Amino acid sequence: MSSGPVEHVASRPTWRCRACGTAWPCSPAKLRLLAEYRENLPNLMVYLVTLREEAAEQLAGLGGSEPPTDLHRRFTDWVPARPR
Repeated sequence: MSSGPVEHVASRPTWRCRACGTAWPCSPAKLRLLAEYRENLPNLMVYLVTLREEAAEQLAGLGGSEPPTDLHRRFTDWVPARPR
């Protein structure tokens, strides 16, 4: 019995995409988030910063050594400063 396609969401504590296996947020997740928050980019940033901090804590617990600057690029640097 198939439950349908897997969504592009984070698999904690590894923070890899459940659908494509790449570092989350993957490209499809970024597109979905931008569409969902297109009228409120500040709220998107708050949401992503919260997730970035959660990811940093969980990845550190796994022995990960991804520098905070890399997590910043991965989680928040791609969000436009203002709507297009």
